[in-house]
Amino acid sequence: MSEALKVTFLGTGTSQGIPIIGSKHPVCLSDNPKDKRLRVSVLLSWKSYNYVIDCGPDFRQQMLSNPIDKLDGILFTHEHADHTAGIDDIRPFFFRQGDIPVYAHSRVVTSLKRRFDYIFEKENRYPGAPAVAINLVTKTDSFKLNGLEVIPIEVFHNKLPILGYRLGDFVYLTDVKTITEKELKKIKGCKVLVVNALRIEPHISHLNLQEALDFAAMVGAERTYFTHISHLLGFHNDVEQQLPDTVHLAYDNLKITI
Repeated sequence: MSEALKVTFLGTGTSQGIPIIGSKHPVCLSDNPKDKRLRVSVLLSWKSYNYVIDCGPDFRQQMLSNPIDKLDGILFTHEHADHTAGIDDIRPFFFRQGDIPVYAHSRVVTSLKRRFDYIFEKENRYPGAPAVAINLVTKTDSFKLNGLEVIPIEVFHNKLPILGYRLGDFVYLTDVKTITEKELKKIKGCKVLVVNALRIEPHISHLNLQEALDFAAMVGAERTYFTHISHLLGFHNDVEQQLPDTVHLAYDNLKITI
């Protein structure tokens, strides 16, 4: 892509965020801003366009910290609450712009319709509710966002198939545990990879630190950033110092350009 893609990490935490409510764990008590992580999401900006991948329960706070004039759409990876529960907070954008485009697998749309029925209601709508324009996504079909090709990438979150996305030389994956060889081919050659690294110990549905490092080495991107991080990974500065030169821990409000 000729136009620079700007990526803002809106949140880099796992489902409970860091600090966890009521936790006395040392990482949760840290004063380092990089150890404070909202639920995982990124803002993608190019030209005059702004898209977010996932819209979790911290979406309002993230938009106040990283204000944008308009939201051109939301790409969902999957239906879990830490990736979707902020959808009601698109209201200010809806009031200014009208229906907000969303891009998601049909299974995710079904879940959202069940949990946020008032947003998807076509008749007798509550006048204060936001509305969306649904765009269904499959792993087999790429699509365009304002001229930029988006390639969906299927990964597995334990046994649940979910989607990551490639835009030009940028790949964003979260909640990954496994991936097929066929889908892995979609990632090869990217310059910047974002992937989850939950903690030190193995986990049933997420890559741990060593698995994430192995995955990063296999992909071979120029830069890799770990996200969807729990307090059990350790202090940001300590972990960062142990990583290879091409691998970094992402942190909230980090901005990079591809």
